Amino acid sequence: MLPPLEPANPAAPADAAGHTNLLELPEWQAFRLAIEDATFCTDELRLVEAAGLTVDLSAHVTSPATRDAAVALLNARGFDQARQALLAGEHVNKTEDRAAWHTMLRAPDPILEVSREHQRVREFVQQADADGRWKAIIHIGIGGSDWGVRLATDACSGSGARRALKFVANIDGHALEDAILGLDPKETLVIATSKSFTTTETLANLRRAVAWLAQAGIDQPYEQVVAITARPDAARALGIPASQVFEFWDWVGGRYSLWSAVGLPVALAVGIDVIEDIRAGAAAMDAHFAQTPIAQNAPAQLALAAVANRSVLGYGSLSIAAYDARLQFLAPYLQQLDMESLGKSVDMAGNPVGVPTGPSVWGMPGTDGQHTFFQWLHQGTDGAAVDFIMCREADHQWTEEHAMLLANCLAQRQTLLQGTSADADRDHLLAQGMPADKAEWLSRHRKHQGGRPSTLIVLPRLTPYALGALLALYEHKIFVQALIWGINPFDQWGVEAGKKMASGILRELHGQEPDASHDLSTHHWISVLAQGR
Repeated sequence: MLPPLEPANPAAPADAAGHTNLLELPEWQAFRLAIEDATFCTDELRLVEAAGLTVDLSAHVTSPATRDAAVALLNARGFDQARQALLAGEHVNKTEDRAAWHTMLRAPDPILEVSREHQRVREFVQQADADGRWKAIIHIGIGGSDWGVRLATDACSGSGARRALKFVANIDGHALEDAILGLDPKETLVIATSKSFTTTETLANLRRAVAWLAQAGIDQPYEQVVAITARPDAARALGIPASQVFEFWDWVGGRYSLWSAVGLPVALAVGIDVIEDIRAGAAAMDAHFAQTPIAQNAPAQLALAAVANRSVLGYGSLSIAAYDARLQFLAPYLQQLDMESLGKSVDMAGNPVGVPTGPSVWGMPGTDGQHTFFQWLHQGTDGAAVDFIMCREADHQWTEEHAMLLANCLAQRQTLLQGTSADADRDHLLAQGMPADKAEWLSRHRKHQGGRPSTLIVLPRLTPYALGALLALYEHKIFVQALIWGINPFDQWGVEAGKKMASGILRELHGQEPDASHDLSTHHWISVLAQGR
């Protein structure tokens, strides 16, 4: 267990908004002590139902004291007020002084500008389908403008692909070369997604894609370009027709933007009904989050377990083990959603949080992961919390293979929790005739420690509705984690410094005098690379 960390300035007053450092809260200290005293209760079933999903929290340390302390901690952090402020579109993103109102994008009765853009997307897709336009789409975007589209399209491809969808995110020229390979430029629509419409990678790739269209003899290449952005003026200034510029807003973070017009490529690839059902599932999870008391509130309970695992028990990472091959992009999607949101070290008052915050997030689908990193999960010195995700029913005919998949999921989870007995393994080896000294030695190598926490999230089937509910579950979980730690999950200042420096280094590679503030290694490589150009 991690020792409590002291804030850098324990006497610092709360800020004008009344923020209190986590370590100053008696409710936090009570929660920490309760977690440290708690155990795994393997004979207690802890299930939470939310928007058609079942969240099994049975494989986390728990006790009546932890549950009471958890409610007290969230109440001390103003959970009800914070939840209401988020869902009402108040300026919960304090450092950027704006709302984080992504829930409005999937509301059953959204505000006028959201409803208008949803309708424009619907009409664009319906017209393209009616006219039989576009055999392929090249989607250009990066980070929050990319991962959600990849995930939703891949997860819902069983709905029937209407168009080939290729992705270009990386600035590496190989990305575009791979995307255009085999495509007919005259039958290809290019979609560029960027909130600011200044993203270096996206604009560079868009220029090259437009050049590819022009080289194919297309007189007006921008007639085959769609832009999705919070700065429609910048997109129109490039020559993209106004009818092909779709808007989202400053109060939508990139990693929370799938629910907006950013979902247009998904609709073109697998159907407008798919993206609308994804929104409906997310809206159902929003309603659960808004109305359900803490004890049965799935995002809140997931967040409390996550905070306990990270800030008390010391697990530095979270592994996403989705036992469905169609969720191959879930881990990187959640990696960005979680790590860009929770990768913070100062609280809302600008003081050190005082405890470890966001974990590293990683993973791959089961059973591939079992043959890749589960050895480390089971017998490594650090271990990690694991989110297991599975679907009760498959959407294919191979029932035995689906049963094998589910059996593997449950077996890996139980082994992480219960471990294996060296004594029982030794006795088994002895019964097979192995010499006693060798059996003793080998049983130590084969022992699984157990006692490692996990969550099991069960979907009825992988429908668009269930996918939307799953993604919203994680969004709200992250919001509650941030509330407990006292950090802002909606900014990403850590990304900006490197991007700014890259612009300067690019100018230096083109011959500008190097910045004297570079470290020796960076200065060396700028000189070497500039000479080679």
